[in-house]
Amino acid sequence: MPHHPKEKFKTMHTVFDAFTNKTLFKLISEGYIEGLESPISMGKEANIFSAKRKDGSRVIVKIYRLENCDFNRMYDYIKEDPRYSSIKGKRRKIIFLWVQREYRNLLKAREANVSVPTPLAFKNNVLILEFIGQGDKIASKLGIDHPKNPKEFFKKTIGNIRKLYKIGLIHADLSQFNILNNDGTPVLIDFSQATVLENSRAEEFLNRDIKNVCNFFRKLGLKIDEEKIIKTIIKN
Repeated sequence: MPHHPKEKFKTMHTVFDAFTNKTLFKLISEGYIEGLESPISMGKEANIFSAKRKDGSRVIVKIYRLENCDFNRMYDYIKEDPRYSSIKGKRRKIIFLWVQREYRNLLKAREANVSVPTPLAFKNNVLILEFIGQGDKIASKLGIDHPKNPKEFFKKTIGNIRKLYKIGLIHADLSQFNILNNDGTPVLIDFSQATVLENSRAEEFLNRDIKNVCNFFRKLGLKIDEEKIIKTIIKN
């Protein structure tokens, strides 16, 4: 990492609006990161970068876009969550709560030993996460990097979904595109839309998650009974 991260960061600042730049500089000044390294992905709602810390370790910086994210989708998800039911739809406030919600969901999942990135910090529209990968190589998404042992990988994935359910959470948007293959270990990511069992759409979300995961692993040759899998997840 360069010795003058703020100078290095200036070469990237045009990617972001002024408010996001200020938020990133604040996180740098507070010691959470030294500066952004390189882009990893540009998603529908967020841009994801790797970054280094003073101790040389890498982290992930997830930056939610303030202007062209799908605000209506965010609000539709968050208004059904009893934890946020009193929230009214001011755009920037909803985006900030979306980031806070992801941090909160990940923290709860991590404390229950679910295989997720450890959330490290958040501020406004920026979230800092544990780097998942081997050495300097970030883990790829399951849809790109198929497991060598699909049956074992599937079993571990369902185990993680069950752990989430046991602590009252449902991912609500799970598929091969938000599960990382970390050297044969599934790591669930993208928890901003994850919700509680008290959500009126909880059953719908769980069934959709299971359908998405099962359909993908069927393509890898597994024979799967979705109803049996759901019963495994919700049993006491």
